[in-house]
Amino acid sequence: MEEEMTSEFKKIGFSFLKEEEGEVLKKCLTFCINYQLSPSDLASSWEVYYLNRQLDESVIGNAQMDGFLLHLQNEQKETVIKEEPHSHIYSSNDVDMILSDEHEETKEDILGTPSDRSGRHNSELFDSAQRTKGNSSSYGKPSDHVTPFGKRTSKFVVQLTVNNPSSAENEKNENKFENLDDDIIRRVQPGRQCSLVVHGSRPEAGCRFVYDRIKDRFNTLENRIRKHTAALVATGLYEEPTDPTVALPKSVFATGMICCDGEGRLNEKSILLQSSVQHSGGQRVVGIEGCNPSGHCLIASKILDYIPVSAPTDRDLHPAKKQAQDEEFQLADSSHNLAELSMMVAAGPFTTTDNLLFEPLTELLAYARRKMPQLLILLGPFIDSEHPEIRKGMLDRSFDEIFHLEILRRLQDHVEYMGSAARVILVPSIRDAHHDLVFPQPAFSIHPLDLRHQIRSLTNPGMFDANEVKVGCCTVDVIKQLSGEMISQNPKDGSSRDRMTAIINHILSQRRHVVVIHLVGFYPLYPPVEGIPLDLSLAPEALEVSTIPDVLVLPSDLASFVKVLSFGGRNEGEEQVKCICVNPGRLAKGEGGGHFVELNFHESPDKSSISVIRI
Repeated sequence: MEEEMTSEFKKIGFSFLKEEEGEVLKKCLTFCINYQLSPSDLASSWEVYYLNRQLDESVIGNAQMDGFLLHLQNEQKETVIKEEPHSHIYSSNDVDMILSDEHEETKEDILGTPSDRSGRHNSELFDSAQRTKGNSSSYGKPSDHVTPFGKRTSKFVVQLTVNNPSSAENEKNENKFENLDDDIIRRVQPGRQCSLVVHGSRPEAGCRFVYDRIKDRFNTLENRIRKHTAALVATGLYEEPTDPTVALPKSVFATGMICCDGEGRLNEKSILLQSSVQHSGGQRVVGIEGCNPSGHCLIASKILDYIPVSAPTDRDLHPAKKQAQDEEFQLADSSHNLAELSMMVAAGPFTTTDNLLFEPLTELLAYARRKMPQLLILLGPFIDSEHPEIRKGMLDRSFDEIFHLEILRRLQDHVEYMGSAARVILVPSIRDAHHDLVFPQPAFSIHPLDLRHQIRSLTNPGMFDANEVKVGCCTVDVIKQLSGEMISQNPKDGSSRDRMTAIINHILSQRRHVVVIHLVGFYPLYPPVEGIPLDLSLAPEALEVSTIPDVLVLPSDLASFVKVLSFGGRNEGEEQVKCICVNPGRLAKGEGGGHFVELNFHESPDKSSISVIRI
């Protein structure tokens, strides 16, 4: 049989190393007997192994036999799985898991505390799921392997704090959790459930997309310019805009979108003002004051990037009506001052690039169990299409299965463990491999239905109210994209301007006229950056921001930050509105951990405490 094997290997162009030929043939003979292979089958398996490993030499030596043996074992395992899809092949990891469970049960029997058993069952739901997934080669390394994420030293270290809570409050919180090692005590702690009102539900799940026409895009942009123009004229500070292409020696007022003269990034030497069809026959909508003496170049003297309050508006109102509106504002402000909310915010990826164990998510949920926030906001990507193992396409489960088993099951166990007061918000991302690749993006379909009131999904972008606190979220990295497209110069007086604040102002430019607020939108760029599947026909109203949120969450690949921004108040009589803008960063970065944000909102953004924490 050894001669036959030598002949079969020579047929496909392989030979044995002379010094080791006898030993190698004996091992090959053992392989044929153990795995019931013929010499030709063994030679074919070697050829597959040779091609997969991309070996260079055609001479077979003893050093290659161990790897070839593993290859044969995997082939046999795949054959058994195909023939009996519901069978399970046990390994040393299964034995370790069984022995570990028996040890824990023996320990419980000795202690004689049934309550510990139920607490342990809840706390180990994630561990058992991790061990099960860890046994599969598609889900990373075995559970007993210490990953680079597990070796990290700086855990839950506060990197940045805004409005740090008083030491008395910190001491109170520490005393609150000092004796919470017992699972039963932790679970019976009284929790306050936050109210939750989601604004808007479009686009809906299952909608048809990538059907937008040029006409739809044109109408959306035209309507944006017209609305902005009407808002500026309504202030009474500006007249109807004129056509900026007409040669006039005097100063004129015009509106339109700032765009680039040609393809590529915006630069200071190729700036165009694209006005509406009505005013010019023809990014961001702005107002321009300037003159065009030649008809070929508009010399701007002033750019109106926000819509001011009209001073005469309140003067023209009837005194009784004005008093009623003032009372309405006071009532609204008094109810707003009662707003209090504790939340944690984290953005994906939720697993490191070297595996699909979702260790950062597990650590985050463990931290949330200790801190017990009223609301946990998780922003995609959850199943990151840019993950190395997902890009290879070598997984043995569908993306939907991974999402339901690794994400939703963990969250379901979390809310069941924490009780009815826990609430979780999920926001999808265009990088989610299991979800619709379109922007704006429909919400996830959450199952089981009995937990929908605790685990909710928003559209991307989306807005909601929780305990009277308005929160807006968008998972597209609009901050990074605006940073790449924005050009600016410092004023002549030498004062510098915070670039990040200027970028956020592009999203939250607004006017406040009585109780009406008009904003630019979550995505002010047009045309969109390459890779953004913008569909303006799907739900253009989903991109609009109806009101200045108290908290705006914009996850980005840029460094994490927290900023309390003020809008309005530039003119006399104009009310100032404040907003907390948060970039939580990414929970996982490469093979290590990233950051998340813990936020305690108390009455107003100025009195709220925010912390950026390393996972």
